[in-house]
Amino acid sequence: MADRPKTPTLDRVHIPADLKSLSDSELIQLAHELRAETVSAVSVTGGHLGAGLGVVELTVAIHAVFDTPRDKLIWDVGHQCYPHKILTGRRSRIRTLRQDGGLSGFTKRKESPYDAFGAAHSSTSISAALGFAAARDLGAPGVGDSIAVIGDGSMSAGMAYEAMNNAGHMGSRLIVILNDNEMSIAPPTGAMSNYLSRLYAGAPLHDLAAAAKEAVRFLPPPLQEGAKRAKDLLKQTVIGHGTLFEELGFSYIGPIDGHDLNQLLPVLRAVRSRADGPVLIHTITKKGKGYAPAEDSDDRGHARAKFDVITGEQKKAPSNAPSYTKVFARALIDEASRDDRIVAVTAAMPDGTGLNLFAERFPERCFDVGIAEQHGVTFCAGLAAGGMKPFCAMYSTFLQRGYDQVVHDVAIQRLPVRFAIDRAGLVGADGPTHAGSFDIAYLANLPEFVVMAAADEAELVHMVATATAINDRPSAFRFPRGEGVGVEMPERGEALEIGRGRMIREGKGVAILSFGARLAEVLTACEGLAAYGLSPTVADARFAKPLDTDLILRLAAEHEALITIEEGAIGGFGSHVAQTLAEGGVFDRGFKFRSMVLPDTFIDQASPADMYASAAMNAPDIEAKVLEVLGVERIAGAGQG
Repeated sequence: MADRPKTPTLDRVHIPADLKSLSDSELIQLAHELRAETVSAVSVTGGHLGAGLGVVELTVAIHAVFDTPRDKLIWDVGHQCYPHKILTGRRSRIRTLRQDGGLSGFTKRKESPYDAFGAAHSSTSISAALGFAAARDLGAPGVGDSIAVIGDGSMSAGMAYEAMNNAGHMGSRLIVILNDNEMSIAPPTGAMSNYLSRLYAGAPLHDLAAAAKEAVRFLPPPLQEGAKRAKDLLKQTVIGHGTLFEELGFSYIGPIDGHDLNQLLPVLRAVRSRADGPVLIHTITKKGKGYAPAEDSDDRGHARAKFDVITGEQKKAPSNAPSYTKVFARALIDEASRDDRIVAVTAAMPDGTGLNLFAERFPERCFDVGIAEQHGVTFCAGLAAGGMKPFCAMYSTFLQRGYDQVVHDVAIQRLPVRFAIDRAGLVGADGPTHAGSFDIAYLANLPEFVVMAAADEAELVHMVATATAINDRPSAFRFPRGEGVGVEMPERGEALEIGRGRMIREGKGVAILSFGARLAEVLTACEGLAAYGLSPTVADARFAKPLDTDLILRLAAEHEALITIEEGAIGGFGSHVAQTLAEGGVFDRGFKFRSMVLPDTFIDQASPADMYASAAMNAPDIEAKVLEVLGVERIAGAGQG
């Protein structure tokens, strides 16, 4: 590991107020040191590197000019907040990022008063900032200016425009900084990205510094010279009657170089002293700025495992099993090679969902709609209504953003959209904002929806084939993050019988019905239970909807107790099984039933294994549940999976 960088200026900064005593030249030096400290910290912990490196100067400038935490700084998404955390009293803990008991990888209100608003999903910052501005205008104590920093990728989401439209109508003093690096996680998609590119394509960046003087009334007299020329430049390079942002009611300033503090500082100072309504400052930045291995990578260093600072080489442990994401992608490619109606849709996550592989093979049949899950779901509904077979590939936590469209545009119309739900269950270092905890419950309560969960990577291949074959209703299959369990893979997926589970092992006394990827832990628990002379029956449900009621009632009839387990919150698979048992009169004869689900709390970041231990869903916890339901006392040293 490389030595920590020397940071004499940064060493003088403990809270943002300390920046007020630094000269502009010292702030420039501070930015250099802050970038080096960010790289050093993330090399130890892993995390979202590129976004933070792209906003180092912007972070310094905002905290130097504004009075945080009274002035509310709201980072959209939160990927870029590491430099902010270093400057706001958390430098001593920055090498605990995304670790168990450490700092969150995103902004988090309970972590620091400088984190005005929690953010891990995109496109919320302007709405939240406008809420703070309205609270200030209504006399809320301790609320000053409201500053939202939002990326160009996040601007593709409709929520950003809803907020800007509302802000323009209200006319309240609000500062929005557009961090335009032409790249979200994947290169941004769509007309907005093209529009932003055109704003500064007509002149070199050093000339566009003058465009920051566009809002003449905001600037002190020394900066007003040349403002008319800048305004004319923008009018010529954009549209005849002003920018889109001006049409929404914002005073537009920019584009300016987001890595040049000699531009950022005077513009921010002018806006702070003179703005009287909503203002948008358009900054041009580079993701991964200042660290060559990040700048040179395709994703500009978006997410990194621990790495060597000198070489940039990541320290990833080798695995003998393929990742679930790659298994899904390869299975979908295989199905699409035989069915030209199969199309794939993602929302700004082609690499994360594996659809980059699909796009290489079938570029005309793969669609990245940008950070716009609501649109993505309804786009899939239209594709399905038009006779195609769309696979909507999204993370569980992001699909939540399009739930109304899942209900109204897909389920009610019974359109055969196939939802490939990645990152199901607890995902580790990204913490509760990215946990796929709720999709079983929020999908399994929809009429005529088929809901599946893969117990292993081979099952995932079969579920892709099953979803392909379902042409009369919507379906979903969920799978976890990370590597599979190393099972033998089928040459080709086979469509499963809808609503039918499978027996894994026959036993007696107690039956365990697993839904999803806890099956391996269940089998490990059974090995430990052998020390007690216990041999549970184990079954893989495969389907949460429709349920295999025959299997459930058979297990109830042949055992004294049934335990279900799922990587989801209460209200999902286990609740549906309990309803089936109740309607079947099983509880009338004293039958014992337990449901192992995620606890009714948000679990902070840790390794997935530690998070599942916290949720009491690992093999030792399953052993304990079996012993509890059977009334068997645990023997010290026995079992333990």
